[in-house]
Amino acid sequence: MYRAVARTIATALAAAALATAAPTVTAVAAPAAAAADGFYTYDGSTPLPSLAPGTVLKTRTLAYHLLGIPTPVQAVQLLFRTTDAQGRPSAGVTTVVRGLGSDGSRAVSYQSFYDSLNPADGPSRAIAGGLTLGGAIPNAEALFVVPFLLQGYDVVIPDAEGQTADFAAGPEYGTTTLDSIRASSASAATGMNANTRFGLLGYSGGAIATNWAAALAPGYAPDVNRRLVGFAEGGLLVDPAHNLRYVDGGVVWPGVIPMAIIGVARAYDLDLTPYLSDYSKQVYAKMQNASIVNALGQYPGLTWKKLARPEYGDPNSVPPFLAAVNKVNLGSAATPTVPGYLAQGNAGVLEGTYSNLSGIGTGDGVMVAGDVRALARQYCATGNGRIAYQQYDVLSHLGAAAPWAPTAVAYLNDRFAGKSAPSDCGRIPAGNSLAPERPTLAR
Repeated sequence: MYRAVARTIATALAAAALATAAPTVTAVAAPAAAAADGFYTYDGSTPLPSLAPGTVLKTRTLAYHLLGIPTPVQAVQLLFRTTDAQGRPSAGVTTVVRGLGSDGSRAVSYQSFYDSLNPADGPSRAIAGGLTLGGAIPNAEALFVVPFLLQGYDVVIPDAEGQTADFAAGPEYGTTTLDSIRASSASAATGMNANTRFGLLGYSGGAIATNWAAALAPGYAPDVNRRLVGFAEGGLLVDPAHNLRYVDGGVVWPGVIPMAIIGVARAYDLDLTPYLSDYSKQVYAKMQNASIVNALGQYPGLTWKKLARPEYGDPNSVPPFLAAVNKVNLGSAATPTVPGYLAQGNAGVLEGTYSNLSGIGTGDGVMVAGDVRALARQYCATGNGRIAYQQYDVLSHLGAAAPWAPTAVAYLNDRFAGKSAPSDCGRIPAGNSLAPERPTLAR
């Protein structure tokens, strides 16, 4: 059955690729059916703050859908208590798919790169049958899940951005992912338990969730941390302040600038409108529910200076933005205690990003290679000597995903098998400073 579904997934991947390649699209509003789905709302009698993070609030079982079409594979979806970017209790959603012949002892938490400001684009919505343009991404990503299902791993797929789709708010990605693991382990419907071992896996936006989960686990979820065998990720966002400067004026990726501004502002309740230009306010309004597919290639040449009022041409002159961007800098987070594999492309010119600024350097088109190297070196220097690093100098962000995926699968397989984790500590080239950004004065 699973092999037949794998063929269906491959077809879905091709269809999704065609959808995401569309040259012009508009933001997709949440479908009425998705917006009205009561499963996503906590309506219990016990106040949410009184419940422990990871507590299961609702459970349902449904057919796993691909591009809106049900498959024979069954999925369990859970509503659970988690914590948002500001430390407030919130309700998250995750999906669990049982592996072929699974005994519940091994699971992979796969963090999607759905990268959207629209909750309707989340993996759980796509799996439940929702069909949006942004939702084509988690449909296509099912291909990453199949190798683990066929090996008998259970796979957990959280809506890592939370129910308000707080794009780029890394700490919230991390707590949601960790509480998804807690909930999946506590639910009788999943076949897992408090001893189930987990690996973390994610690329691009999914790497944000993967790394933040690994970094936060020792302090936020030590019960989960003791069960983690390792994390594997590629195309990682480390210091968003650097990324915004790196993509500034590029061809393909500048649309992530307003997306990140909106997502971080949403997560931390910031009002940035006093700092925005008239043009920026138009973009801001247009992109409130945008997915990454609404941004790629559609704002060529866009710069921060076009988005900000003239006196705020330096983003560090905007106090609320500066405070928020420093909160989502992985360089200021704790060091993971479990083995990790980090991969990063460095041929961003292939995707129209030609920037090579002092202190930032080059990257894969959207992610900064020097930041990822610096983070890997930082982990090595602060007690985690089990860090593997790989840089693809001839591949861009989209291209590097192809060799990364099978390498990441093999890496996690080895961690579950108990093999010694490889280390590149001492061989990773120097990177950038990951120190917090400093304020500048408005002109």
